[in-house]
Amino acid sequence: MPVTHVTHDLDALTLTIQADFAAPVERVWAIYADPRQLERIWGPPSHPATFVDHVLAEGARSTYYMTGPGGDTYYGYWVLTRIDAPHGFAFDDGFADAGFDPNPELPVSSNVFSFESFAQGTRARYVSTYANTAAL
Repeated sequence: MPVTHVTHDLDALTLTIQADFAAPVERVWAIYADPRQLERIWGPPSHPATFVDHVLAEGARSTYYMTGPGGDTYYGYWVLTRIDAPHGFAFDDGFADAGFDPNPELPVSSNVFSFESFAQGTRARYVSTYANTAAL
């Protein structure tokens, strides 16, 4: 992802990432809407993601896991809270156990992903909000 700006705001408990894509908004949206494409960008390169269930619909729950280089597996989920296709969506992202039940001992972040056209393509803005600085 062509990241152009990253900001941590400890007072607002947010992490904001801006990225610019040389593609139209609809193409960027399509990456997030298709679980096979989403797997190529979600998570760090050393821990590829596999989405088990995924649909961008308000109220839907997506489940995924990431596999580390040693074969260790980390489970997670999204709860989709707002959809504004193709301009963005909001979701809560949390850690889970192997059955995809939420792990209450680990933080949940609230996320807003937005996509807007600009002269060179699409500017994406990703804002994650956490409950406290330890979670951030």
